[in-house]
Parts: sequence; structure tokens; C-alpha cells
Amino acid sequence: MDKKEQMEKLMQEMLACRKCALRNGCKQVVPGAGSAEAEIMFIGEAPGKNEDEQGIPFVGAAGKFLDEMLLAINLKREDIYIANTVKCRPPQNRDPLPEEKDTCWNWLEKQIEIIKPKIIVTLGRHSMNLFLPEQRISEVHGRALRRDVPKMGKQIFFTLYHPAAALYNGGMREVLMKDFKKIPKVLELIKKEQNEK
Repeated sequence: MDKKEQMEKLMQEMLACRKCALRNGCKQVVPGAGSAEAEIMFIGEAPGKNEDEQGIPFVGAAGKFLDEMLLAINLKREDIYIANTVKCRPPQNRDPLPEEKDTCWNWLEKQIEIIKPKIIVTLGRHSMNLFLPEQRISEVHGRALRRDVPKMGKQIFFTLYHPAAALYNGGMREVLMKDFKKIPKVLELIKKEQNEK
């Protein structure tokens, strides 16, 4: 099976998941979207109201800003892969609970294993804390960090504030855009390093 087929099979399994209480309170599972061949994988927090209705991650106002940032570095959604730490919308858009993230971790881990992204871009502290629990987003946003992750080996993470932060704080928009524009350079350095091995 190629990556696309593996991802399609995994999507079907995710859509059938009823492992936690979140599934009972949402309209549908939001597994993820994009290319199974992506070099860049974005991981957000949890589906919101719009995502729950459409079954696609990042389709609300924060998603529009994400699209704008992608455009700024000459990328489209088809070029990347987007997922969340949990696949179902928490009630009233509350933060996902640790046990909910633990239940969904298996799905996210499998998505990462299939895609094998060169870089994982974490969107917001919930996503960052899943992989870099010792870090503070205010200190590491816009930076690439290498970590050894079980089953994944060495992985490069690039930490960003969540695009929704820019909706409530105008100054954050500039910070996010500035950080985002570093992604192509980081990717270029990763490829260069891999080619030299």
C-alpha cells in the first residue's frame, strides 16, 4: 500500500472511532486533510464549530488566516497535511482534556508514521505540549527544535502560536506571519542536512 492508500484506510478507522465521550457530543470526526506525501505537517488543537460541521480541519476564521500564511510561502493546502491533537470537537470549544488527547494520540501517531514529515509545525501550546512538554510557547515560537520521539526517531518541530490568537490580538498577526515565513528556510536546511548524510 502506498501512503495515500494507508491514509485512506486510517481515515476510515478514525471515522468509526468511539473510544471517548467527545464522539457523542460532536457531529462528526475530523481526521485531517491534505497530502499523505507532505513534507510539512501542521498539528492544531481540536476541531471547532465549522470543522465539526464540514469534517475538515481549519475551515473557520483561523483557517482563513492559515491559508493566507501558506500563500505567503507559496504553499496550498494540497501541499501540506493538517491534523489536530484530538479528532472530535470538545463541547463549547473548550480545551481538550489530557485523557482525550491520550485517547487520540494513537491516531495522530499513525498519521505521522505514514506521512513521515520532514517538519512538524505545532499550532498553539496544546499541540506543542504534546511533543515538547518542557517548553513555553512564548519562549520558543518561531524556532525549530529537534527531539527524539518514540516510534518516530529524530523529528524536527517548528513551534507557532495558534492562528486563532491573531483573531483576538492584532499584534499577534505580525508575529505569526514573521515566524511562518521562516518555514521554507528551515525545510531547506533539513533537506541539505539529509542530503549530506
